[in-house]
Amino acid sequence: MASSSDDDNDFILLTITNPSQFEENIVSNQDLLLSTAEISSWDLPSILTFSTLRVQAHRTRLIEQSSYFHGMLSWSFSESQLDHISIEWELETFVNILKCIHGCSVDVTFDNVINFYEGALYFGVKVLLEKCKTWFLEVTSSTMPSQMQLDDLISIWNFGFKHANDYLPELCASYLAKNFMWAISCKSFVDVPYRLLQDCVKHPHLTIHNEMYLSDALFMWIDANTKDLNITKSNYIDILKEIRLSLLPLWFAAGKRRNCHYAKLVDKSITSVFTLLEISSAGSLSFLEGGDLKDFRIRVTEYSKKVNLSSCPQITSAILFMSLLPTLNCTKSMLRNTIKPLLAKLESLERDPFLISQGLLPMLSFEAVEEVDISKCDRLHLRAAIECFSMSFPSLKILKATYLLNFSTTTLRQLVLKCPAICEVDLAIDVSPIILEVPKNSLTSGLRPVDVSPLYKSKVSLSNIIKLTLEGRTELHDSDLLYIAKFCTNLQHLNLKGCTALTDVGMSDLICRCLRLKSIILCHTSFGLNSVLALCSDFHGYDNTTTQISESLAFNIQTLHIGNCKGVDETSLLKLLSETQMLKSLCLRDTHITDRALCSLRGSSLEMLDVSNTMVSGEALAHIIYRNTGLKCLRVKGCRNLFRCKCDATTMGEFSYLNSCGEVEIALGKTCRLHEISLGWGFSHFSMEALKPAITTLRKLTAGLGSSLGEAALVQLPSACPILESVALYFQVISDSIIVNIMESLRNLQVLALCYCFGDISIAAFKFFMPNLRKLQLERVNPWMTNEDLVILTQSFPNLAELSLLGCPLLDSDSQQIISHGWPGLLSIHLEVW
Repeated sequence: MASSSDDDNDFILLTITNPSQFEENIVSNQDLLLSTAEISSWDLPSILTFSTLRVQAHRTRLIEQSSYFHGMLSWSFSESQLDHISIEWELETFVNILKCIHGCSVDVTFDNVINFYEGALYFGVKVLLEKCKTWFLEVTSSTMPSQMQLDDLISIWNFGFKHANDYLPELCASYLAKNFMWAISCKSFVDVPYRLLQDCVKHPHLTIHNEMYLSDALFMWIDANTKDLNITKSNYIDILKEIRLSLLPLWFAAGKRRNCHYAKLVDKSITSVFTLLEISSAGSLSFLEGGDLKDFRIRVTEYSKKVNLSSCPQITSAILFMSLLPTLNCTKSMLRNTIKPLLAKLESLERDPFLISQGLLPMLSFEAVEEVDISKCDRLHLRAAIECFSMSFPSLKILKATYLLNFSTTTLRQLVLKCPAICEVDLAIDVSPIILEVPKNSLTSGLRPVDVSPLYKSKVSLSNIIKLTLEGRTELHDSDLLYIAKFCTNLQHLNLKGCTALTDVGMSDLICRCLRLKSIILCHTSFGLNSVLALCSDFHGYDNTTTQISESLAFNIQTLHIGNCKGVDETSLLKLLSETQMLKSLCLRDTHITDRALCSLRGSSLEMLDVSNTMVSGEALAHIIYRNTGLKCLRVKGCRNLFRCKCDATTMGEFSYLNSCGEVEIALGKTCRLHEISLGWGFSHFSMEALKPAITTLRKLTAGLGSSLGEAALVQLPSACPILESVALYFQVISDSIIVNIMESLRNLQVLALCYCFGDISIAAFKFFMPNLRKLQLERVNPWMTNEDLVILTQSFPNLAELSLLGCPLLDSDSQQIISHGWPGLLSIHLEVW
């Protein structure tokens, strides 16, 4: 609003012309006359349709609110006597400047903030400058990076740097540091200016999941900016110094050794990691003797939501504890002497869990941390880690501690007591390479006696755990399940896959106690009749909202995986499936499932169905597919009854399939859009034609024994499935042309498996650079492979993590050297010469 003290005759005419010769929104070449007396009612969209604005403005107001007009109109310049001033400026920006001068509100956005800053600086409008500063301060203090695009941040930083504005570059660097994980996911990360990146990686609020992400981001940025003549090698070295090399995963560092630009850096990292491994093996704390301990401190800030230490065997309880102390305590030599005995006690925490208490040293608290991953940290005592988590991560909700062997149910109980907010725990170990056998007596044996009196004596509240993964824990017994069931009654998702020591009775008892189960994964266990009865029994009670429950657990179950559970027969499966209504994911592979039992399946929400190696027919499966149009994953490899052949007397004994390509393909082609399919008996190139509408979104394809896709279908595969990421072919007829077509067309391919296939292929088919390929299986398909051919593979697929070569008799002892140098970051390798 105009000031009430302004005299009606105290007006000056401003003529504002847009310096741009052409604007899309300008529809009139005429001038528009406006008055600031009515500025609060100006219609900005209609105003901007004119090329020139003539504005009657209050001279006094302009002088008071703008240093530009103050200097022009209040001194002895000739312009001070004029009643007309011409200005060339972007119209929308200047109109908003006038509104701000006259006390009207303006909306600052990412689209106009730089224009506002530029205009406010030129015309000296402090009010608008303050508005822009306040707005940007609020934006950069937010922990929601989705509000800002990285391009916007770069533009604002460039503006601030160009105009020698200190606080803009500082706020940009701080925001980028706090949201670094978001920034590296943006395509424009490589466009971040060097000075901004430098300030970011040196900022105390730099927040990353682990050092690997920082390394990868800096390597990517350097590779994209190597041609920038303004950035020297010393600049690269300066930002790379910020990587804490001692905390990199060993496999990651090894995998970067092939890059000559970073070879020295990663060699230093590998040496540092092995030094820590030797120290921790000897029980020494000699790393405290050095100068700066920054390189040994895990990077956690007040903005960290996730801490990922997975695959870092050099991490010990001492390193974790030291990282959670204030920096001052780790730098003063006197305090180091205090820390040393404490860390030594912490390392022995496995024997005495009460040696450390919260009052010994001030521990930092990071309330934003909700997820921690310590998988494959072999030297990190789980109970000691839990003690640290309880002190520093009060909001911890998710703990991933897979592949750790020092686990017991009492440790899980300690986690629940120390970290009451925990709701998801993953303690799985890998059992995939092992052929699991369920002991016959476990199908019927009862519970082992167990003393659960401590649970009753402790009188503590029940845990908040809703998701528990204990996959592969063969040491787990029924007594452990009973112990868990006492304090994990809120469980909704349970994974006991491969827990072969559990009995059907023990699992049924757990099911009866956990009335909120929605997902159970029990493959390769003794799941049987007792567990089925527990799932199908009606329960009467109340949930947390006092809503009465009077349904079976099976009715609400959404995920049911009971693959290879031999203890459940056809009758039990019929009863179980007929009770389900909400199923989204169902695994029945290697079970006694029949057509009758499968067709009893209720509901229409299935997204994943696995009936591999069962006797279901095509008719029954098609019936299920038509009812579940949202199906995204189908696995039917090994199903011999999908295609039933009949003899037509008129063709003199010749065989033909019921329907030219089978009921299953027709049903899929009409109803589904698949992401994954695993095929087997009866599938041919005719099948692929019928499947085309369903596989345009396919990401994973497996063709197994009994399928015969043929060259025609395999050549068309990339065009039919353009976004494939995984191709596995077993017992197929292949050729160089097929492989070349796959290599040339599927540039996002991550997995390629050619196993027991027929046909002539040569190394020429693999001479394509595939940086995204992570897993390669060549089994019994390349007996001609030599060491020279192996070198070609290392050049074509430089980033492999998993390699399997079977049946390559020409490879000799030098091949191991080629593999170790060509793929230093391999995580899995399987070699069989014959």
